[in-house]
Amino acid sequence: MTQKSEKTSSGDSMDHVSLFDPVSDQSFDLPLLTGTEGPRVIDVRHLYRDTGYFTYDPGYTSTGSCQSEITFIDGEQGILRHRGYAIEDLAAHSNYLGVCYLLLYGELPNAKQKEAFVQDITHHTLLHEQLTFFFRGFRRDAHPMAIMCGVVGALSAFYHDSTDINDPDQRRLATHQLIAKMPTIAAMAYKYSIGQPFVYPRNDLDFAANFLHMTFSLPAEEYKVSPVMARAIDRIFILHADHEQNASTSTVRIAGSSGANPFACIAAGIASLWGPAHGGANEAVLKMLGEIGSKDRIPEFIARAKDDKDPFRLMGFGHRVYKNYDPRAAVLRESCHEVLDELGIENEPLLELAMELEQIALNDEYFIQRKLFPNVDFYSGITLKALGFPTSLFTVLFAVARTVGWVAQWKEMIKDPEQKIGRPRQLYVGSTPRPYVPLHKRS
Repeated sequence: MTQKSEKTSSGDSMDHVSLFDPVSDQSFDLPLLTGTEGPRVIDVRHLYRDTGYFTYDPGYTSTGSCQSEITFIDGEQGILRHRGYAIEDLAAHSNYLGVCYLLLYGELPNAKQKEAFVQDITHHTLLHEQLTFFFRGFRRDAHPMAIMCGVVGALSAFYHDSTDINDPDQRRLATHQLIAKMPTIAAMAYKYSIGQPFVYPRNDLDFAANFLHMTFSLPAEEYKVSPVMARAIDRIFILHADHEQNASTSTVRIAGSSGANPFACIAAGIASLWGPAHGGANEAVLKMLGEIGSKDRIPEFIARAKDDKDPFRLMGFGHRVYKNYDPRAAVLRESCHEVLDELGIENEPLLELAMELEQIALNDEYFIQRKLFPNVDFYSGITLKALGFPTSLFTVLFAVARTVGWVAQWKEMIKDPEQKIGRPRQLYVGSTPRPYVPLHKRS
């Protein structure tokens, strides 16, 4: 089939494109859809019905699976907005729960709405006590993401009043429960893996400070949360709250399209996020720094990165979506340096190495011309390392932050009248019909 883009006499594009099928000698018109921002979209919903053809798009990178009002990305311009608000402004002036409210309800909260929302989230942070025994079913050396998948999926067995997806009140309750309980589950997964007692949430602490307290405090001594550390974690949560239709978000939507309960859908998202190509990128940054080892070896690895024949790549530089500077990286770079200044890096060779590598990459023409700037994974990996988080917990923190994006997208999908159960097609390249051969006649 060939595509013809028709124009009016004034030269403006019309509201459809025409496809010509030389086999049947027929033309077919496909509607063009226009969003508030971004490229125009060819509507192929009835393509197979009308033409007998369907599209082939591995990874769905050129396919819009839904309409959404939540997040807009322009990778060429380095733009990320939530509900129209630039991520830079949200990170500078809001906090994580303020961004959560925006993603869920479409507007920034006023003072009364913010107070009520924070109170509601705060009073849902405690887990059902029976769940603390559920953790004991895992081996002590289980990866925290494995524990997260299991425990979050099991929430539907404990919170029966939050699983009816057709009840708006239950959807709202499940949404708040997931945002509130995810940090508690994450902290418990970490504590279990290192053999320390669980630390219960405290209602007198804000979201980020409470998470740090549950993660690092011990019953035997007082733990004071550093405001710089709490702000850094809060910013990391903000910057990872939502990112349009990525792999894990699409997984949540597809799982939700079957009518699955919200806890099962979010558990599916966690499983997808666990993949090293998605949520494990900041962990890969630390592994790369460990491979480089010392500052005097940086030139060697820079040369390898520039060599097209060498498979080595600098992790944490450039981005699949952002062809310009990752807007989240600019924000997190500031927080990263604040944390390093607070802690001092004299005794942290890996962090010193990271800062040296950052300066070289920012000033090297090879990286500048190719726009291979440090991305959000580079700075989040360094920041989390400085804060004392083990690399096994990096993706868990990503899951804590992304939960609000997942549930916002899930809620939007549930209310979408055009939503159908996810059912991608395939290009079959297997065997054509062949007769069955009895076992005794097979060679």
